[in-house]
Amino acid sequence: MALNLSCFYPLRKAEGGVRAARHFINVIMMVTHARTGKISLLMMLWSLLAATAGSAAVLYVLYRWLIPAAVQRSSWLALLWHAVIFERVLDILTGSSQPQRMLKAVQKNATKGDPQSVISAIDHYCRNKEWAMNVGDDKGLILDSVLTEVNPSAALELGTYCGYSTVRIARLLSPGSKLITVEFNPAFAAVARQIIAYAGLQDKVTLVEGPSGDLIPKLRERFGVKSFDFVFLDHWKDRYLLDTKLLEDCGLLQKGTVLLADNVICPGTPEYLKYVRSSPRYESRYYKSNLEYTKLEDGLEKSVFLG
Repeated sequence: MALNLSCFYPLRKAEGGVRAARHFINVIMMVTHARTGKISLLMMLWSLLAATAGSAAVLYVLYRWLIPAAVQRSSWLALLWHAVIFERVLDILTGSSQPQRMLKAVQKNATKGDPQSVISAIDHYCRNKEWAMNVGDDKGLILDSVLTEVNPSAALELGTYCGYSTVRIARLLSPGSKLITVEFNPAFAAVARQIIAYAGLQDKVTLVEGPSGDLIPKLRERFGVKSFDFVFLDHWKDRYLLDTKLLEDCGLLQKGTVLLADNVICPGTPEYLKYVRSSPRYESRYYKSNLEYTKLEDGLEKSVFLG
């Protein structure tokens, strides 16, 4: 006997309706979750963007106003910010060293064969783009004045760095005068040679690479120098006193030789100052000025060797 299933049709329709309703609800929930997920993602992105913008704003305020204000009040903060933090950041971002960046500034803005334009290009770069520990324009005028007064036939510079002070000195030397400059770092020396050549002063300058303590005893034999009329100290500050005594021991200072020492206040050379100011072999005078490209105090110590 055939079973009549027509009585179950309403139930089946009801079950189908339930399934359809469940399916519709699931779809709505999926859409809702998707939209909620998108909203959550957008909120996360917005929060991240806001945090980044906030951090950027804070960094900009620090870089533009707060840090410059702070470094103008403390020489040690100035050195920490300029010579350690900011310089290292630029090294990483540009893939170049500070001397290389100064060389590019010279090549772009200076006139080849014109020493003054080379000096001006470096000064402009260091005042407006990136601080560097050259003797700088303010103390550079003192260096110029003392050098013109001495008018040396043989001059020695300890600490070439990028060649800035080398160019300042060499451009004022009389015809036939020579400058020997000593640089420990080969990378710095390579850049300095290019800057000196760009200024057209390569015939007046002999650049020697190596530790000053090793080279000073060999200067007379290697270059035929009996003694120096002028010595500019601008290398490692803890070497000032040691190398001055070494110059004395090697007989490279004569009566009347002028020693001019940079950065005697910042970073400072207390042992050297104590020696030249208390020794009967020297007559010393302090020239007050500013730390290069800042308003912080620094100065040069001029010491005349009395024999």
